[in-house]
Amino acid sequence: MNFEMTGQQNEIRESVLRLCARFDAEYWLDRDRNGGFPLDFHKAIADGGWLGICMPEEYGGAGLGILDAAVLIQAISESGAGMSGVSAVHMNIFGLNPVVVFGSEEQKKRILPPLIAGAEKACFAVTEPNTGLNTTQLKTFARREGDTYFVSGHKVWISTAQVAEKMLILARTTPLEEVEKSTDGLSLFYTDLDRRFIDVHEIEKLGRKAVDSNELFIENLPVPATDLIGEEGKGFYHILHGLNPERSLAAAAAIGLGRVALKRAAQYANERIVFDRPIGQNQGIQHPLAKCWMELEAANLMVMNSAWRYDAGLPCGTEANAGKYLAGEAGFKACEAAVLTHGGFGYAKEYHVERYMREAMLLRIAPVSIQLIMCFIAEKVLGLPRSY
Repeated sequence: MNFEMTGQQNEIRESVLRLCARFDAEYWLDRDRNGGFPLDFHKAIADGGWLGICMPEEYGGAGLGILDAAVLIQAISESGAGMSGVSAVHMNIFGLNPVVVFGSEEQKKRILPPLIAGAEKACFAVTEPNTGLNTTQLKTFARREGDTYFVSGHKVWISTAQVAEKMLILARTTPLEEVEKSTDGLSLFYTDLDRRFIDVHEIEKLGRKAVDSNELFIENLPVPATDLIGEEGKGFYHILHGLNPERSLAAAAAIGLGRVALKRAAQYANERIVFDRPIGQNQGIQHPLAKCWMELEAANLMVMNSAWRYDAGLPCGTEANAGKYLAGEAGFKACEAAVLTHGGFGYAKEYHVERYMREAMLLRIAPVSIQLIMCFIAEKVLGLPRSY
């Protein structure tokens, strides 16, 4: 059992950190204040070949695994880009895994190369206002007429829809009352985000201003049958190939965010002099930061284990959920401790740690809630009765 990163993974980490150094803390502070999608950052990541890190080589990708992508995502977050940097690219890195697994050869050749090259950006349109994580109850419906589906419905919390040209959308193609299992009758499409048929409304939110979150109001969006991914009615099973990697990568981002917060806290604690000595000499400052470091590194082992298991073709739902929970909590605690270490200055934007704490809150909520993860572990691991 070897817990060391490979030489290739160390190279990924160092290369990404060097690239991200071109986008310093002031860059991300400006994005946090003024908004605006970080197109130059997205282009730099694309030009570096990183968007295709876990896409097949024959379509322009690097052919690596989710574990390697986790190293990449963690480095972006840890650079100080945080969730603003991660969210600008993460959908393009892992989100089209269902296309890789279930798409036809024609679809892969058409869809993957422009995404990998950064020529197109995609969003993931699943969540709806009245269903939340109860995906089987989605109301968005795709009605087929000949070789075209007409999609109507309402999606929410769709990241990057302000700038995306494409979307991976899940819609019901058979009414819920007509299927034997509630997980049947949902279909997955990768299609144009055609604004003639879709109204995109941005949601103002706590953090990550640089990367938009949106409501989508869709009315009779025409979708060619050639944009159906996999088998009609089996879309729920297809998106499962993206959910566990998403949780592992979100967790990796939380670890990175916690690490950069601790780095800033330790630096400040060494430099801040009160009562003629650095505040970092006080155990009241040392101990919370030391505890956060231990919790982050312990959580990181679960995160990397979940990604390794996915790449190895092993069951990884338990580990991906546990890793997301542990990393989300540890990352937030580290960011909170960094703010408290700075005292009053922790509340000031110029010291950056308050931004990290706001962004870390997102990783306690998305892509799956704390409570639902605990329900999952209780049922699937401990054998307790299903509670929902």
